[in-house]
Amino acid sequence: MQEYLDAYDRQLRTDAETPGAVAVAPLGPLRLVTFAEGRGFVTYRDLGGADSAAISRWVEGALAHYREDPGITRVEWKTRAHDRAPALHDALVRNGFVPGEPESIMIGEAALLAIEVPLPKGIRLRRVRSEPDVRALSVMHEEIFGGGFEGEMADALLRRLGFGDGMELWAAEADREIVSAGRLEPVPATEFAGIWGGATRPEWRGRGIYRALTAARARSALVLGKRLIHSDSTENSRPILERAGLVKVSTTTPYLWVAGE
Repeated sequence: MQEYLDAYDRQLRTDAETPGAVAVAPLGPLRLVTFAEGRGFVTYRDLGGADSAAISRWVEGALAHYREDPGITRVEWKTRAHDRAPALHDALVRNGFVPGEPESIMIGEAALLAIEVPLPKGIRLRRVRSEPDVRALSVMHEEIFGGGFEGEMADALLRRLGFGDGMELWAAEADREIVSAGRLEPVPATEFAGIWGGATRPEWRGRGIYRALTAARARSALVLGKRLIHSDSTENSRPILERAGLVKVSTTTPYLWVAGE
């Protein structure tokens, strides 16, 4: 497990987390990232042994940076449980950030996932490339997770597909309706590909569809020369990935600040 965690910290933090960023500004060890659609994102490789006072100043400085941009509507600060970050939670909450649900950082060998999984009758898997399909995928994701961001999500995914940066969208269909979906994110200059955005309609869960979709993405990752798969997993998807051979190396918790709240 430590080998995977070391590889995660070394290869997957900072630049690898922010494909498609519009701008990146440094603040101490922090990277203050701006994406389209008014999204801010704070990340870092580590906090360099900083004490609580320094961390508090960085939180305040990061928020001041984003408040200077009237286009920013929300900011996510991504924390990891294995970081040394004294009083970070308190500083974030004090400045209006709200913690979300912790997710498991899962890592394992792509070859362990790239198996043949039987599909229920009438289900087919395929890559999603067209604008109508991307928008249908985003609507399905919104129906499951909510948030009111399906239009922004679709626009961002279409831009990524236009960039040709290696991102792949995969879907499972029943009678031409998308019932499960997820994306593959090959990380340049690393051994990793990420699997993200996994969602399955409730009435189709428990039938092996998500596992088959994961296997399809793992096979594609191997073709692209990626040995390791990583994912930040909810409690719904974590057991599936564990059964496939991935291991939990840490947890990550998003803290969200929303303008005007």
